[in-house]
Amino acid sequence: MRFTTKTEYGFVCLVYMAKNVSKSVVTVKEIAEKEHFSSTYIEKIMQGLRAANIVISHQGKEGGYSLARHPSQITLKEIIEALEGKTFEVFCEPKIREHIVCTHYCMCGISPIWEKTKKVLDDFFSSVTLEAIVQESRSPQRLAGVKQE
Repeated sequence: MRFTTKTEYGFVCLVYMAKNVSKSVVTVKEIAEKEHFSSTYIEKIMQGLRAANIVISHQGKEGGYSLARHPSQITLKEIIEALEGKTFEVFCEPKIREHIVCTHYCMCGISPIWEKTKKVLDDFFSSVTLEAIVQESRSPQRLAGVKQE
């Protein structure tokens, strides 16, 4: 499982916005300058997040983006699905399977493993909020459940 730079940059943008939630609006230019990203790429990412109702677009001279909800109400799963489409792709799902040739489907023992993997990831990603990511950004080991020494 890999996530694209779109998702990585999307997380960085949302964490930046959540850390600066006192600002009513954050501009693409501001995020791009602070994080050393391409403004064009950030704009495309923000459009995807807007379409998923994670951020709100504000037009005009003082325009930009703001979070659509409090960071405690935005989950990692929502963000991943907005930018990647799915958290984990199970190729055995009927809609995907009709576009690939699998001669082993009827006797496959791996399919249930992939389905369980997706469920475990979805459950975990649903339990992690943007707020938790911001709070734990200085100590990511705690977020992942790794004991600190």
